[in-house]
Amino acid sequence: MGLGLALVSALAFGGSGVAAKPLIEAGLDPLHVVWLRVAGAALVMLPVAWRHRALPRRRPALLAGFGLLAVAGVQACYFAALSRIPVGVALLIEYLAPALVLGWVRFVQRRPVTRAAALGVVLAVGGLACVVEVWSGLSFDAVGLLLALGAACCQVGYFVLSDQGSDAGDDAPDPLGVIAYGLLVGTAVLTVVARPWGMDWSVLAGRADLDGSTVPAWVLLAWIVLVATVVAYVTGVLSVRRLSPQVAGVVACLEAVIATALAWVILGEHLSAPQIVGGAVVLAGAFIAQSSAPVEPSVKGGVPDAERELSRGGGAT
Repeated sequence: MGLGLALVSALAFGGSGVAAKPLIEAGLDPLHVVWLRVAGAALVMLPVAWRHRALPRRRPALLAGFGLLAVAGVQACYFAALSRIPVGVALLIEYLAPALVLGWVRFVQRRPVTRAAALGVVLAVGGLACVVEVWSGLSFDAVGLLLALGAACCQVGYFVLSDQGSDAGDDAPDPLGVIAYGLLVGTAVLTVVARPWGMDWSVLAGRADLDGSTVPAWVLLAWIVLVATVVAYVTGVLSVRRLSPQVAGVVACLEAVIATALAWVILGEHLSAPQIVGGAVVLAGAFIAQSSAPVEPSVKGGVPDAERELSRGGGAT
């Protein structure tokens, strides 16, 4: 059951970009698509937030940080990147996050990491060089690449903040409550940034192009809200509770593979052979990084185990 939930979560997260990009190309601003996704999911999760209504008083900083980075930041950067670079490339760059978390552990928390973890970082960076084809002078839009890297940095915040929420033992906040309030905080932040009152709402009443075929825009939006956000987060959290965080994190690596395959089949975004090889190397580096634990055990009440830092919660896009 746990493995099945983890696979469903990876599939749901991996399909977000494929559904979002046609809406962007139909005329919606990337930030407006992000706002619709987060606000719609927050509305669906509102009963969960009400059930955990005491949580904001107990963990205000955690909820604020989670909403700002793990929800608003990662989604805004990722969707903005989609408007400039292919779905697969954006997601593969975002999957540098496990390597960046290792940097956080080593240089910010000053904890040693294994040689295997360092090898994972090297592989991920080398694979990224192939994905962006550095030998041809960055054939992709430089702003798009920076936005994808911004999504990776925000995902680091997601991993770290998820572990900060688990340092209280039996008093740890319910993960579903953190997700619900994170979506509410993210909606508030994105409302100020995206200014949805200026959105071209007529796009949602029209149709969007999927590599030559057209589908109702509202169907794509419903998929993004219900499947790629609500189902993805809930199944991801439940899978972590049934499996070890390490196993669930490894399965979540399939998100990048699924997204790239769906973009290839549905959107016709063909990648070159070096980019495919580079993407495989990025995933291999992420796998090795997530599978590596620090040399020193964690101290109770202090820094959480790096294994959980690298693998808790699955993907955030």
